[in-house]
Amino acid sequence: MNDVARLFQAFVSPAIFFSATALLILSINVRLMGIVSRLRQYVHAKHDATKNARHSEADAYTTQIASIQHRAEMIRRAFLFALLALTGTLLACLLLGLGLYWKAAAVSAAIVFVLSMISLLVCAAFYIRELNVALSSVQDEAHDLNFMDVGRV
Repeated sequence: MNDVARLFQAFVSPAIFFSATALLILSINVRLMGIVSRLRQYVHAKHDATKNARHSEADAYTTQIASIQHRAEMIRRAFLFALLALTGTLLACLLLGLGLYWKAAAVSAAIVFVLSMISLLVCAAFYIRELNVALSSVQDEAHDLNFMDVGRV
């Protein structure tokens, strides 16, 4: 009975990180969906502007599309590192349980958990970087007179 209690104790700490990481992944996924929707909207608008010979408008969309693609890549990387952290945390949980019976598994669990936290830190760095770029993109868009004339023929 004592081993079962220790097993559940071993699962609790990584499980908290697992839950927190899953919520971060949800947030990143929502952000990625918004970026992809905006990208599709701009690609269609650029196509329309090009088709109707509104070259300055098409150029403004080209700039915004490049910026959004750059942001999408940062979010993709954040998403990847968050998923790696989630997988590592789950693996650490399993190794901790196995560590009750095999000492090397407990040491492996600690190493995997530390690597997962490093992955989560890298994820946060990409997420913060994307947020900063997102804010500067909005400011650039507000100052781009060609972009502000969108819709005029």
